[in-house]
Amino acid sequence: MSDFKVYSNIPRMMPTPTLPKAPVSGGSFGNLLNQAIQQVSNVEKSCPGDLQKFLSNESDLHSVMTSFEKADLSFQTMMQVRDKIVAAYQEIMKAQV
Repeated sequence: MSDFKVYSNIPRMMPTPTLPKAPVSGGSFGNLLNQAIQQVSNVEKSCPGDLQKFLSNESDLHSVMTSFEKADLSFQTMMQVRDKIVAAYQEIMKAQV
């Protein structure tokens, strides 16, 4: 029964997700994409630091795995969005003017 005490602290240890900021009026679609790519890059850059904290016994394995899965999921989502944008572009180029 004492094993469940570890799991009761999980919601407090995990950061609350933040929603992406709405684009500023007058901003271009390219700027929005650049910001999204930069956010994914920042998530991926934090992974080696989390791994080093684990190797120096400053963090637990759960935090490290969560960090790596978050980076992987962010990258996969970015690739899916890219694929959808490319498909939309190809559809537009097929349209006769």
